[in-house]
Amino acid sequence: MLRRIEVGLRAGVVDTVGRKTAHKIKESLGLDVADVRLVKVFTVDGLDDAQVAQLVEAAGLHDPVLQEASITPVSSDADWVLEVGFRPGVTDNEGRTARETIAIVLGLAKRTGVSVFVSNQYHIYGKLTEAQVDSIGRDLLANELIQRYEYVSGDAWRAAPGFKPFAARVSGQASSEVAIIPFSTMTDEQLVAFSRENTLALSLEELHTIRDYYTDSAVREARAAQGLPADPTDAEIEALAQTWSEHCKHKIFSSRIDYTNAETGKREVVDNIYKTFIQGSTKTLRERMGKDDFCRSVFKDNAGVIAFNDTHDVCIKVETHNSPSALDPYGGALTGIVGVNRDPMGTGMGANMVCNTNVFCFASPFHEGELPPRLLHPQRVLEGVREGVEHGGNKSGVPTVNGSIVFEDRYLGKPLVYCGTVGLMPKDLHGKPGHYKKALVGDIIVMAGGRIGKDGIHGATFSSEELHEESPATAVQIGDPITQRKMYDFIMRARDKGLYNAITDNGAGGLSSSVGEMSEDTGGFRMDLSKAPLKYDGLRPWEILLSEAQERMTLAVPTTHIDEFMQLAGEMDVEATALGEFTDSGYFHVTYGDKPVAFLSMDFLHDGVPQMQLKAEWKRPVHADQAIEVADADQGGLLKTMLGRLNICSKEYVVRQYDHEVKGGSVIKPMVGVKRDGPSDAGVVRPRLESEAGIVLSHGICPRYSDYDAYWMMANAIDEAVRNAVAVGGDLRHMGGCDNFCWCDPVQSEKTPDGHYKLAQLVRANQALAHFCLAYGVPCVSGKDSMKNDYTGGGVKISIPPTVLFSVMGVIKDVNKTTTSDFKKAGDRIYMLGATLRELGGSELIDELKLSAAAVPQVDALAARTRYLAVHEAITSGLVNGCHDCSDGGMVVALAEMALAGRLGASVDLDKLVTVGSLNKAEALYSESASRLVVTVPAAKADAFEALFKGQHIACLGEVTDSGLFTVTSGSSKLISENVEELAKSFKGTLQF
Repeated sequence: MLRRIEVGLRAGVVDTVGRKTAHKIKESLGLDVADVRLVKVFTVDGLDDAQVAQLVEAAGLHDPVLQEASITPVSSDADWVLEVGFRPGVTDNEGRTARETIAIVLGLAKRTGVSVFVSNQYHIYGKLTEAQVDSIGRDLLANELIQRYEYVSGDAWRAAPGFKPFAARVSGQASSEVAIIPFSTMTDEQLVAFSRENTLALSLEELHTIRDYYTDSAVREARAAQGLPADPTDAEIEALAQTWSEHCKHKIFSSRIDYTNAETGKREVVDNIYKTFIQGSTKTLRERMGKDDFCRSVFKDNAGVIAFNDTHDVCIKVETHNSPSALDPYGGALTGIVGVNRDPMGTGMGANMVCNTNVFCFASPFHEGELPPRLLHPQRVLEGVREGVEHGGNKSGVPTVNGSIVFEDRYLGKPLVYCGTVGLMPKDLHGKPGHYKKALVGDIIVMAGGRIGKDGIHGATFSSEELHEESPATAVQIGDPITQRKMYDFIMRARDKGLYNAITDNGAGGLSSSVGEMSEDTGGFRMDLSKAPLKYDGLRPWEILLSEAQERMTLAVPTTHIDEFMQLAGEMDVEATALGEFTDSGYFHVTYGDKPVAFLSMDFLHDGVPQMQLKAEWKRPVHADQAIEVADADQGGLLKTMLGRLNICSKEYVVRQYDHEVKGGSVIKPMVGVKRDGPSDAGVVRPRLESEAGIVLSHGICPRYSDYDAYWMMANAIDEAVRNAVAVGGDLRHMGGCDNFCWCDPVQSEKTPDGHYKLAQLVRANQALAHFCLAYGVPCVSGKDSMKNDYTGGGVKISIPPTVLFSVMGVIKDVNKTTTSDFKKAGDRIYMLGATLRELGGSELIDELKLSAAAVPQVDALAARTRYLAVHEAITSGLVNGCHDCSDGGMVVALAEMALAGRLGASVDLDKLVTVGSLNKAEALYSESASRLVVTVPAAKADAFEALFKGQHIACLGEVTDSGLFTVTSGSSKLISENVEELAKSFKGTLQF
C-alpha cells in the first residue's frame, strides 16, 4: 500500500525555494504570482502504518526545527496547488536517497522491499486562470518527457485535500521475451521502416549487409547449434545498430570521400578523415618528438593519456550530450558530466578525477517568437543544463575550473553541451604502466554501480540522427552523482589492491558496448542477462543489454580475486554483479538464463559495417565587404555595448554556481582580479598538493567563422586554445589536444541538399587540424565527433553552424610561475604582441552593427609559435604582471576586461598598434586577428621583456594607471574615456537571471 509523507516549512520560516519559483514564474511566463510555498512529498511503498508513524516521529525525512511532517495532506490557503513528480521508471535520485535514510532510521536489514517516490507540491498564491496554472506546470515546472503534473484550485483542495499518489513500485523482475525479426522476408521498404520505427539509424546498405550475414550457411549452422533460428533476434539487431551507430562507429569520419576543391580545381580521395588527419598528425608528431614523446595512450581508451611527472600521468576526455539535453536539459547535462567523469575512471586501470570543464552553445536566452514543436525555450535550456552540470559536478566532489558559453541562434534546434574531465593515474601500477589494461580469457564480467532501467535505451542511435518530433523519450537518462561517487571510491580502492585486469564505462550502448569492446581483448564472451540487477519490472533482454542507465562500470575480474572484489564492494555499499566471463570463442554470446538471446560473430559486429562512400565539394561562400564607420564620439558607448554582448559579457552568473575550490588544488580560477569578477583565460590546478607541478586547461571555439571557411574556423579554435594556455604560463612544448567535432548532417540527401558542401567543410576543418597541430607541436590525444546536429519539425529545419571545441591540457612545472589577466599595478607598461589586420568576418563588431565583412581571421602558425614560446619564457622569468588573449571583441575588449578585473585604469595610444594593411579606428579596435596577446610589464623590466621579442611584432601601447579611467586616444582625438566601474557594470549586467 502506498503512503504519503508531506513535509513543509513551519509557519514564519522563509521559503527561499518558493520565492525563487515565484520569481521564475513572473520572469519566464509573465504571470502575476504573489508567492509560492513548497511542500516535499514522499510516497512510500513497503512500509506499514506503524513504520510510517515511527519515521515521522524520528524526523527521518525532515528537519524538525524548520519543517513539519504529516501523513495527511497539508492544509493550505493557496489559490492553486500543483504537484510535479517523475514518471514511472525515471531515475528518482531523491527517492533513492530517501530509501537509504528510511532503512537506517527504521533499522531495516533488507532495503529492496521499500521504494520511495518524491514529488514537489507547489502552493501558488495569485489570481490565475486554469490555463495559466497548466502553463506553469507544462512550460516551467515539469518536463513532460520525464515528469507529470496535476493541479487543483485552492477551493477544491480545501474541500477534499490531497492528490491520488502516482508512483510505480521499484523492483527487479524482467521479461524473458526474445523476439525474432523476419529479416530474410522483409522488403527494402519494410527494412527502412523497421529501422526508423525502432530508432536504429541504419542505412539500407547496412540493413542489406546484416541480412546477407544471416543468410550465410556457416552463420546459420553456428546459430542452429546454439538453439537460435536463422533470422536475427531483437537483441542482435539492437546490438548491431548500437555498435554500427554514427555515435559509436564514427562512420562519416571513417568514410571514403571524393573531395573536390572548386577553387583550385583539385580532386582527391580522402580515405578516412580520422586516420588521415587526426591520427596521422599525432603519429607524425610522436615520431618527431622521439625520446621526448610525452604521449602515453592515445585514441585507444576512454581518455587520452600524457605524462605528468616521474610518478603520475594525466588524462583528458571531453564528450557531448546534445540530443538528450535538447529534450531534457537537466537530465541530459547531468548525464553528460557524470558520464564523462566515468571516462577517466575507466581509462587504463582507472584515474582519479582532478577537475571538470564545460562549454555550452545556446540560442539567445532572450529569444522571442513561437518555438517549433518539441523545442524548449533557450533560457529554459540554459537553466536546465546549468543546473544539471552543477548537480553532477558539485555533488561528485570534482571542481569545475574552466568553461565558456557561446550564443548563436542556430543552436535553437540543438544546444551543444560539452563536458570534460581530467584525471590523474599512477605512472606504474603493480609492475605495469598505469595506462595499460587487458581482459584475459576466463576473467569474470562484473557490472558495478547503479541498476539497469529503461532510461537511456537507444541513446547511441538516437544521437546518430537528427532531432525530430517523434524522437524517443527513453533516450534521455538521469544520472545519480551520489551512487557514482560511491562506485568511484570503491573502484580506486580495488585498483590499488590490484583486484581487476581491465575496466571501462557502461556508456553508449550499455553492456552491449562495454562488454562488446572489452571482449576484443580475448576474442569473445558469454553473459547471462538474467543475473543483471534492474530498477523495476518488465525490461526485456534486449533492453537490459542496451540500456544506458547511468553510474555503471564493467570490469574484468580474475577468478582468483572475485571473492575479495565482491567483499570490498559490499563493505563500500556498491552493488556488484557477476554476469559471465570473457572467452576466446570469437562470439558475442548472450543468454537469459538458458534462453539464447544473441550469438554474433565478433568480427562481423566490430568490422562488418560497410564503409560509406561520400562526395564533397568546396565552393567558397561570398560575403560582401561593407564599410565600418563609427564616429569618434560614439566609441565609448560602443565599447560598453560590446562588453554587454552575449558572447563577451560576464558569465559569472553561471560560474558562481560551480564549485571550483573543492579538493583545494585550484590555482587559477575561472574568475580573477581584485573582486574576482574578471574573465580568466585558462584554469590551472595542482592535482597533488604536495607538489608545485600543475595542469593547465583551456579551450578554443569559433563557430561563427564556419560561415566563411571551416578551415580557418578550426585554425582559430586551435590557436585560441593554445593562446589561452600560454596566457597563464603554459608551455607549448608539453600540451595535448582534444578535438570535439559537432556537425550538421553532411551527407547529401533530399533532407540535406547541401550535403556535399557541408562535408567539404568537414574535410577542410580536418586539414586545418592536421596543419596546425603539426605546426604548433600539439598532438591530439583524444576526441569525439557528434554528427546530425539538426532539428526538423513544424515545417522547419534548423542546423547548427559547424562547430569544433578544441581543448588543450598542458603541464606546468611550477604553478607559482603563472599569471592572470587582470591589471596589477599602476605604472606597468601595456604591450600588444602580434599584428592586427582588417579581419572582421564573423566578428562581434560586424554582428553588432548588422554589417558584412569578407575577411575572416587567419593564423600565421610559425610567427605565433615563436611568440608563444617567448611569452612562456617571459612569464616563467618573472617579467610579466598580467597577460590576456585577444579574442571576441578584439583588442579594446581585451584591454577593458583587464582593466575592470584589476579595477585600474589605462592610457592607451591606438596609433602605436602594429597593423598590416589599411584599418580605420573601429577596425583596429575590434578586429579579431588571431594569435595576439596583451601583456603588462613592470617598467623596470621593460627592456628585458622587449629583448625577448626582438624581431617580432610588438608594440608598447601605453600604461596602467590608478585614475579609474579607461582611456584610448588616436593622435589628438580621445576615442574612449570611460570609468572602469561603469565598464564593469556593462560587462556584468547582461546575464542576471
